[in-house]
Amino acid sequence: MAYSRETKNGYTLIRNEGGATLGLHDGSRIVERDGLAFKDLAGTGELLPYEDWRLDPKTRAKDLASRLSREEIAGLMLYSSHQVVPCREPGPFGGHYGGGLFDPEKNAPSDLTDEQLVCLRRDHVRHMLQMRVESARISAEWSNNLQAVCEAEPWGIPVNISTDPRHGATAGGAEFRNTGSDVSKWPEGIGLAAAGDPELVREFARTAAREYRALGITTALGPQIDLSTEPRWMRMEDTLGSDPERVIPMVKAYCDGMQTTEGAPDGWGAESVITMVKHWPGGGTGEGGRDAHYVYGCFAVYPSGQFEQHLRPFTEGAFRLDGPTGKAAAVMPYYTVSWLKGDPRVGNAYNAHIVRDLLREKYAYDGVVCTDWGVTHDPKPSVDAFGSQSYGVQDLTEAERHLRAILNGVDQFGGNNDAQPVLDAWQIGEKQYGADFMEERMRLSAERLLTGIFRVGLFENPYLDPDESEKIVGAARFVKAGLEAQARAIVAIKNAGGVLPLKRGTKVWIPGRHYDAHKGFIRMVLPAEDFDPLRGFDCSPWLIRTENPEKADAAVVLAESPLSDPYCPGDGNGYRPLLLQYRPYTADTARDPSIAGGDYREDFTNRSYRGKTNTCYNEKDLDNILEARRVMGRKPVIVCLHLHNPAVPAEFEPAADAVLVHFGVNWQVLFDVLTGVRKPGGRLPYNLPADMAAVERHAEDAVEGPDPYTASDGSVYARDWRVEI
Repeated sequence: MAYSRETKNGYTLIRNEGGATLGLHDGSRIVERDGLAFKDLAGTGELLPYEDWRLDPKTRAKDLASRLSREEIAGLMLYSSHQVVPCREPGPFGGHYGGGLFDPEKNAPSDLTDEQLVCLRRDHVRHMLQMRVESARISAEWSNNLQAVCEAEPWGIPVNISTDPRHGATAGGAEFRNTGSDVSKWPEGIGLAAAGDPELVREFARTAAREYRALGITTALGPQIDLSTEPRWMRMEDTLGSDPERVIPMVKAYCDGMQTTEGAPDGWGAESVITMVKHWPGGGTGEGGRDAHYVYGCFAVYPSGQFEQHLRPFTEGAFRLDGPTGKAAAVMPYYTVSWLKGDPRVGNAYNAHIVRDLLREKYAYDGVVCTDWGVTHDPKPSVDAFGSQSYGVQDLTEAERHLRAILNGVDQFGGNNDAQPVLDAWQIGEKQYGADFMEERMRLSAERLLTGIFRVGLFENPYLDPDESEKIVGAARFVKAGLEAQARAIVAIKNAGGVLPLKRGTKVWIPGRHYDAHKGFIRMVLPAEDFDPLRGFDCSPWLIRTENPEKADAAVVLAESPLSDPYCPGDGNGYRPLLLQYRPYTADTARDPSIAGGDYREDFTNRSYRGKTNTCYNEKDLDNILEARRVMGRKPVIVCLHLHNPAVPAEFEPAADAVLVHFGVNWQVLFDVLTGVRKPGGRLPYNLPADMAAVERHAEDAVEGPDPYTASDGSVYARDWRVEI
């Protein structure tokens, strides 16, 4: 026999000499051929083609897809709702353990919930979205528990666990721990754009892939490669910028870095993470900057006729990789209703032109197409509700929505745990198009989905060593690289008189911050809040903080770009301008009438907000800057601005001696930059607008940014601007 056995952590490893290493919960389920070991997942005692690791993934996937029942294929076509590990509290992401709530006396944090077991066993779900997990060890153990359940099910199809991006740096406290309980932290997407180096993007992607695989994660729901041409869009900071010439090389580096297992003939293997690029055909052109998570932001517009530019990160980047995997293995259409001439007013998953004609036929994309989360669910009665993204197909049944998307070329449904609507769609399709047509169409999706699971090696060994996972996730070398990358993404846009860097030990005043009451992401009202911007972080190793500005040698004002809400029921038609300035703004020059509009819950089609006034809920950030200028007199005022979106500098730049902008950073990196330990290495990834009128003049789809601001010293705050420190 040319293989050996090892038992560890509740599973068995079988190492074939010169071949695949197999991982099984039940180490007896093998067959031997030619002195080699293969899994007997089907329990036949024979070596079926899909069990033969010597064959290529597509051949194996085709064989297994031909064997599956309808119910099993329907389960493959589901992508679970968000999973929290463990589910300690009831609520939208909660779960039950043996019929009750999580009990630390009875339940381990990595135990599977009752709902997860139903997903796996009844609905045959094999794609799970992990939202939160408490540690690397718990994640590895939870993954092993999922895989053990699936191994015992017919065919032994393992689980493909995915995640939304989780490596972005935040302004939290000392969150880097060498215990392996958290991933390394890197710049957000737009921060990588500010750093401007595709090789840095590749390094990040390789690091993230290593940590993901140690957590049990084999699919990344990203990168987000929408061109961020609309400066008010709330998802701008997750993009790689607005210039396709710069974005395309970064897209290639990101996908290649994630997907490639070095030394594998086709690039796929145990180090690979599937990338699901999003959002086809580009989600960054919402009218007025509004986002399509919400009914009031569902329309994507193209007033300057640059729709084709927004396809380029996909067609010239993600679908034409330089590495051996060739293309991003999956793609996600956005929620948006693309306002194109002659197109139906439906969300992109339901739009035959967007998915079938362009993605599948014109650009010949043959990977997995997965909807964004929840698009097949029934809508809610209010325009101001979260979770009503079945745009334009509200009159169809849930099964009919699934069928329409399937006929367009969609393979998978994000946020759906219940297989019945897919089965019902299959039945409806048989009546309309014939049994043979639907059989072929559904098994094609099964082949595509199974191919990904074979490619990343899960059929051979889905099991993890939790001790090893703890060493990999948050490893010192990854943390160090992430910190260095964060500094490379910080941009110095002003340093009058060379006030930066500050001398270590300088006394500084850092004013408190305030949010007015506002609606959060899921449209629940969040109360007003006063808070310390450092939220408990101790800056004393760098600068000495004083509560008395008169005793300070400098002021360091920590602020965010302006934050506002574009919709308020009862305010006329409800629509308001999204702001990139802090002070109240009246949209006297806004577009009227709107390009797009109309919803069955509205009795009008004009969504214009001309003449409407809006205010920011973090207006005090500007007050803090102006107050710092007043109380500090001639002493330096340094503004550190977290840009979720571009801000209008006219309000704050004249009051600041120095301005650093970042796109999400850990405080220790920022204070390193303030004190000269590290140098800021970034350039502005976009124009900072001259004023809100410039924003209103700018077309949502135009890759050229709005007219930039000219500073008090004559500097123009356009893309690529920076000053040396």
